Amino acid sequence: MTPEVLIGILVLVAVGIVALLVRRMESRLGSGNGTPGDLAEDRALLLRDEFDRARTEANTRDAALREEVGKSMAAATEALAASQKEHLTGLGNQLERQVRELREGNEQKLDQMRATVDEKLQGTLEKRLGEAFAQVSQRLEAVHEGLGEMKQLAEDVGDFKKVLTNVKSRGTWGEVQLRSILEEVLAPGQWEANVKPLPDSDAIVEFAIRLPGRDDQQQVWLPVDAKFPQEDYTRLQEAQDRADPEAADVAGKALGQAVVRAATDIRDKYLGPPHTTEFGILFLPTEGLYAEVLRRQEVVDQLQRLRITVAGPTTLAAILNAFRMGFHTLAIEQRSSEVWAVLGAVKTEFGKFGDVLAKLKKQLGTAQKTIDDTGVRTRAMERRLREVEEVPDDEAQRLLDLTGVEEPGEDALAEEQ
Repeated sequence: MTPEVLIGILVLVAVGIVALLVRRMESRLGSGNGTPGDLAEDRALLLRDEFDRARTEANTRDAALREEVGKSMAAATEALAASQKEHLTGLGNQLERQVRELREGNEQKLDQMRATVDEKLQGTLEKRLGEAFAQVSQRLEAVHEGLGEMKQLAEDVGDFKKVLTNVKSRGTWGEVQLRSILEEVLAPGQWEANVKPLPDSDAIVEFAIRLPGRDDQQQVWLPVDAKFPQEDYTRLQEAQDRADPEAADVAGKALGQAVVRAATDIRDKYLGPPHTTEFGILFLPTEGLYAEVLRRQEVVDQLQRLRITVAGPTTLAAILNAFRMGFHTLAIEQRSSEVWAVLGAVKTEFGKFGDVLAKLKKQLGTAQKTIDDTGVRTRAMERRLREVEEVPDDEAQRLLDLTGVEEPGEDALAEEQ
């Protein structure tokens, strides 16, 4: 029973009690014989007693009702608590089951994902490892080949070092490089190898450039000799690598002295105007050596006083190109008179050719006049022959004694035209 129903019952009971009390009071007042004051007092007492009794009964009923309501509320609360507990228990069990199912599903999916990821990682790892091993193998093979090339290069460097260590081999290497430049720039007749430039000396220079003399006299030689002071240059480089200025200065002075000695040797052995030029060329086979010599102004000044021009590979090529252009200009100047003579002969022959053309024109005019006269006579003969009766071809050939003579066909006439 709900609290609202109990409260409604209590209200109805209270209303019934009040109605009953009123009815009893009216019955007592109707049967009494007292005065109005007594009646009023009795009525008041009666009402008080009735109200007290009604209050007592109401209190009793209220207490009973409260007790019953309390019991009902307690029972309802216990029932609601039990129902909620049962509901919560079921909900907890259901939630636990769903969580367990969700956990199991997640674990299965995670296992599947882990297996898939492991499989892909394994495949990718194997592929990457295979590619990495292939690249490493290729790199190792390339390194092996590079080591072989480095070994060969080291052997070649060793051989080259042996060549440079030997003085004769160094000289041969410089001569080979100098010959290569001469062959590349100049024509074969513009230079010679192993030339004896001075008639009264047995000294032979490695190479000499043939220059034309003055007034068509005998040729003039320009001596070109190759030198390579490799020991002094090597000591200078080693001192510079060690950052040793004192050793570098000593080695630089020694290098300059070696170059000056070589220039003096060229001047004393190979220079002798008018058979040679007044200067010679000292060829240094490396650009580094050439640059080191040019850095030392005192060496350059001594070479100028000795009338020796020092040249590296690039500088020598530029000098030879200048000589080649000079050779071309000189050849053009020397052949200019021949060219004018040829042009004069051509002019004379061209005048004769004009005379021949005039004669040919005159002869062609005469032939044209003769052909015109022949045409006139032919037309006159045709007019006269129109009155003569034509005879068959066979008869005409017999009368004119033309038997066996074939007439020209259309093809022959076309060819003649």
